[in-house]
Amino acid sequence: MIVARKKASKISMALGKLGKLCRMIAGPWRPWALTILLLGLFAGGWYSVWKTAGPDVLASPEYWVTPDTISVTEPPIWIRTDIRTEVVRNASLDRPLSIMDDNLTERAARAFAMHPWVAKVHRVVKFHPSGLRVELEYRRPVCMVETTSRAELLPVDVQGIVLPGGDFSPVESRRYPRLAKIDSIPVGVVGESWGDGRVVGGAEIAGAFGSAWQELKLDRIVPSMNRNQGYTEACTYELFTRGGTRILWGHDPSTELPGEAPAVDKIARLKKYAAEHGTLEGHNGPQTIDARSAQTLQTWPLATREVISSPR
Repeated sequence: MIVARKKASKISMALGKLGKLCRMIAGPWRPWALTILLLGLFAGGWYSVWKTAGPDVLASPEYWVTPDTISVTEPPIWIRTDIRTEVVRNASLDRPLSIMDDNLTERAARAFAMHPWVAKVHRVVKFHPSGLRVELEYRRPVCMVETTSRAELLPVDVQGIVLPGGDFSPVESRRYPRLAKIDSIPVGVVGESWGDGRVVGGAEIAGAFGSAWQELKLDRIVPSMNRNQGYTEACTYELFTRGGTRILWGHDPSTELPGEAPAVDKIARLKKYAAEHGTLEGHNGPQTIDARSAQTLQTWPLATREVISSPR
């Protein structure tokens, strides 16, 4: 009895709405009523057609993303790895993926963010016909780390993130600044931080030089902190030229002390000194250059402590 009453109530409501629509069609609201009626008929017809043909449409190739239809930002010249292929394989993205999947862009972004060469995924865009565009920011190597326990040189970026070493030949590795005498090894895997503050500081110094490193014929960066002081404490660094001149650099750019020249000033003074003297070496061979002061460079022969002022 109750069920019958509910059905009668629903029929009555439907008839009431239909009657209201008929009155609107016959009255001053006729244009609007006709529009609503036509839209309803169109939506109903479209739904009926889609329900029948939709699965076949979505199964067509233009709705499926394959590895060949995924494009990424062009990698810089120092990256030899096929990033797209590696990510697709490691994240199981090599199976057809539907662009109708609401989670597709998020899934792809997570997969590419895990690659050691990728610093940031800016965005992932789906487009039709089937395709995926991934906009990436890549990491840049700034120096090669020479450890006391391994013969290989390990590349790092300016934040001390360990990068894939297989992309560099021995000749290419020697073109980068060398951070020497590091007695630790990476605490994680490639793509993660080295875990040693001395590596981070040395990488920051190398990154500050850029192309000036080659111009000044510099060879290596050496941390002067004793290992027993702990990796997290700020340390000082020394730089050495290919000719043997020793440069007292001081702290890395993030831990410079009051009264210490900022890295940009140290580099500018070294470049000016080299331009005026033709080299960073002394008249009689290697020398010591103190670049730490905010006031001036100081130089003296490597074998003595006699200070020779160099006004810069």
